[in-house]
Amino acid sequence: MTPASTHLNAVRRRTDLSQAADEVTDLLVVGGGITGVGVALDAASRGLSVTLIEAHDLAFGTSRWSSKLVHGGLRYLATGDIATARESAHERHLLMTVIAPHLIRPLGQVLPFAPGVSMKQRLAGAVGMGAGDLLRMRAHTPRSVLPAPKGVTASTARRLVPTLAPRGLRGGMLSFDGQLVDDARLVVTVARTAAGLGARILTRVRALDVRADGASVEDSLTGERLELRARSVVNATGVWAGSLDASLTVRPSRGTHIVLDAADLGHPTAALTIPHPGSISRYVFALPQQHGRVFVGLTDEDAPGPVPDVPEPTEAEISFLLDSVNRVVDAPIRRDQVLGAFAGLRPLVDSGADATADISRQHLVATSDAGFVNVLGGKLTTYRRMAEDAVDHAVDVRGLRAGPSKTSTLRLVDDAPAGTASALAAVSDAQVAFAVRAEGALTVDDVLDRRTRIGLVPADRERCAPGVAQLVQQTLAALD
Repeated sequence: MTPASTHLNAVRRRTDLSQAADEVTDLLVVGGGITGVGVALDAASRGLSVTLIEAHDLAFGTSRWSSKLVHGGLRYLATGDIATARESAHERHLLMTVIAPHLIRPLGQVLPFAPGVSMKQRLAGAVGMGAGDLLRMRAHTPRSVLPAPKGVTASTARRLVPTLAPRGLRGGMLSFDGQLVDDARLVVTVARTAAGLGARILTRVRALDVRADGASVEDSLTGERLELRARSVVNATGVWAGSLDASLTVRPSRGTHIVLDAADLGHPTAALTIPHPGSISRYVFALPQQHGRVFVGLTDEDAPGPVPDVPEPTEAEISFLLDSVNRVVDAPIRRDQVLGAFAGLRPLVDSGADATADISRQHLVATSDAGFVNVLGGKLTTYRRMAEDAVDHAVDVRGLRAGPSKTSTLRLVDDAPAGTASALAAVSDAQVAFAVRAEGALTVDDVLDRRTRIGLVPADRERCAPGVAQLVQQTLAALD
């Protein structure tokens, strides 16, 4: 696999779309989030011919709105979901040691023993972190990758998170988890790796009707309608899955984050972990990011009704996140210090639970009445296993000739220019050009919102948009 073969751009898109319309592909994947691109990579690595279609851009939906953690499932331990916790720890191990060590770093997380954290929460946190370390050992993740949890003094806790309130602080617990450079970048990197193995990755192609043997689609750029034929089809559209299969009962859950200037929290070098009032299994995290930002999240709220393209945080959720942080810091963060906010919808399978927080994060793979395969639920950390299960099912149901999954040992492509991940303050000509030439970006929104994440802060977006738009057009013209 050469670097050039992984490049996604407008020219390759036109060629691949034309070829896809003339051939019968082994597997047609609908949806360009982390699950869809994971399915495409898994199938392509087995030697199957693959076409993926996405109505918008890669990582347009839920996959770009996460906490950007590759986590070992501490929360699932607290709720007794041992299987999900074990699976999370195993997949985290693969991601951090084999698949994408260039996209993930260890992140310290401080649970402060502060007046706003009860004794029960302190004990539950300490026990949970210890149990999480057992899962780390079971997954064979070395301590050089993820150090063991330990108790820390009040001075150490404040060194890691300088704005922790000193009054009543009795130290805390420090544990470690994996942090993605960026979740949208993971999606694009998986897609490019799949493209390097021959998969056709087609954005701005909307599925109008999906069947067991293909789909009727529309090219959103030209308005042309096409028939794509396939031996098997996988619906990986997340919260939109029910629009393709009415028998699916999807219960979206909204998770909201706010964006702060890292200076407002004293430029923390570890995440701040704050239990929800009265809970031993739900937390708010203040997560340091690149380029002087901190993301605070997240919520877990029912989101019934039509699924929007871009979910909007509510003021109540923003206030809750601010209140959570302000319980343990010395200088309260004001509403006018919030630089931006974003929300994503988790594609949960409705189990009838009273609250979305109580719904299992285990994924569902099943054949629809129409004969195509649905893959739904799960979470970002376990995307690879979800994809493997979906391809296994499609191979079995449709009688495809393919070997076992190879993605547990397949490293993702690594040739992005330095600084591409989350340039929030400025973006270079080289970064924009690479996004358009190699990462499938077709518009200024693709670059600002999903290749560099500048758009997470509206003021940064407004400042950078004119220059980026000009660079995008120049690079597209040069490609032609």
